Amino acid sequence: MPSDYYNANGNSRYSKNAAYRGQRDYSVLPRSPSEALEPERAPEPPEGSRGRRQNPIVVFLNRLLTFFLVLLIAVGTTSYVVRLQFDKPGPLAYPTVFVVPRGEGVSAIARRLEQEGIINDRWTFFIAARYFKVHDKIKAGEYNIKAEASLRDVLDTLVEGKSILYSVSVPEGLTSWQVIERLKANPDLVGDILEIPPEGSLLPDTYRFARGTSRDELIRRMQGEQKKFIEGLWATRSRDLALTTPEQVINLAAIVEKEASRADERPRVAAVYLNRLKKRMRLEADPTIIYGASGGKGTLGRPILKSEVEDETNPYNTYRNAGLPPTPIANPGRAAIEAVLKPAKSGDLFFVADGTGAHVFAETYSDHQKNVARWRAIERSQREEKAADPAADAVALDKLQAVDIPLPQRNPHR
Repeated sequence: MPSDYYNANGNSRYSKNAAYRGQRDYSVLPRSPSEALEPERAPEPPEGSRGRRQNPIVVFLNRLLTFFLVLLIAVGTTSYVVRLQFDKPGPLAYPTVFVVPRGEGVSAIARRLEQEGIINDRWTFFIAARYFKVHDKIKAGEYNIKAEASLRDVLDTLVEGKSILYSVSVPEGLTSWQVIERLKANPDLVGDILEIPPEGSLLPDTYRFARGTSRDELIRRMQGEQKKFIEGLWATRSRDLALTTPEQVINLAAIVEKEASRADERPRVAAVYLNRLKKRMRLEADPTIIYGASGGKGTLGRPILKSEVEDETNPYNTYRNAGLPPTPIANPGRAAIEAVLKPAKSGDLFFVADGTGAHVFAETYSDHQKNVARWRAIERSQREEKAADPAADAVALDKLQAVDIPLPQRNPHR
């Protein structure tokens, strides 16, 4: 039997063998109270939970959620970086001009912007154009790009289409042939003109356009403006107007445009021709003879010959043919068209130049003959002055030809 021992206090008893075993296993005893509480091995899983696996659907959803979360973070980071680049001042040190040809895509535009030193990164421009859905809204034209323009500034400029504009002026009273020649001479327009537009179909004005605009496109614009203008005024025409169609109005307005040398005379000149049409009198307008004799070019560069006045083969000779000419003889301006639609209230049937650049009007042939006599006297006086000073005569002739004003008197006198 093992012997029992008591501790110093006499309260506890242990055997000699137990003490021996304690000394023998001393190396495996816990080194602290907390270590003594730790289990020697992991506890066994509770009954029924051993072998349980996570549902595959849950695993898939967890992975999908993680993917979208990472994607969202990546997109957010990219958007932040792009936004910083988008509003950052660009590398352009001084203002420049950038041209976008017709039909050029956003990728090519971005590449050229980078090559010309306007932007730092073409891909940021490309992504921004796609992101804002304006990649197909960039307009052709020639644009002013300011110094240090950001990507946003550049993109806004190209999308707004506020390009550098050029202009071409088409004076009132030019024939379609003359208008075409003027457009052909403009270096900022492009393209060939396939055919001369119908006489009287163009509205004279100063037209602004972007470099590279085609001549045919500008012609269509001039035709559209003319049609829109007369359609807008047609309902306001005089109720007793002898003309029944807009085409007839344009036809007579072209004659008024060529005959009226002063703007305030247009309604009165229109009234003369309308009164003549009502009385079935011939219009006897010199510009119509010039148009037919010049082949539609609008000027002869010399006075009308007596043989041309008597020429019955010229369909535009209103001295020999009754009514309006076959087509307009020019492209009248807004004021001339409006003058025909709203003519002056008068009984005038005649007018002749008065020597001051204006005309004197008459209702009767006898009064008109007196006015013509006065004009003949003025003509003789002018001829005598020119004969005395050939240089002045040459200068006056050059001025008349420069503005396409026919040299002979221009008035109905029969």
